[in-house]
Amino acid sequence: MCINIAATSKEEILEISRKLVIEKGLSAVNMRMVAKECGVAVGSIYNYFPSKSDLISATIENVWKDIFHMSGKNFEFQSFIDCLSWLFESIQEGRKRYPEFFTIHSMSFASEDKMKGRQMMERYFGHIKENLLLILKKDCNVRPEAFNEVLTPTIYVDYVFTLFISILMEKQDNCDALLELVKHSIY
Repeated sequence: MCINIAATSKEEILEISRKLVIEKGLSAVNMRMVAKECGVAVGSIYNYFPSKSDLISATIENVWKDIFHMSGKNFEFQSFIDCLSWLFESIQEGRKRYPEFFTIHSMSFASEDKMKGRQMMERYFGHIKENLLLILKKDCNVRPEAFNEVLTPTIYVDYVFTLFISILMEKQDNCDALLELVKHSIY
């Protein structure tokens, strides 16, 4: 149970919202519940988040950031494979901390908010793919002929990321088969 502390900033409200996700799931995040847990009036939450969908979007983004920064370390990956392994392990740790967060229905929004939620997820996933692409381009072990005009590094990252998300949605325990596929295709 959260201790009621008067929230005085957007960051504090998001921290309380993230704790709600851990304890009760994403469905517990709404203006009234967050205000109650923060020890403030509902109007105070609206000062920072004009709508429930804004609060939920910011909370989801905050959870993703927490998942990818849990270790508190900055990584310099030696290879694309190392990065994929780390990404999978980070998300597995995130599943333990946020057990309901990764269910398909927990990422859905009310019908009027689906577009906003989808845009937020596309933006966050786009950021992950950009970083994967940078790491792929820096990987000096990639065969020079691995890519061409048809199979570009960008398209490759899109495909690998799609498979990666599929593995996560299927709740597989490891991504070893994906790592083997990557090894055989680019090294």
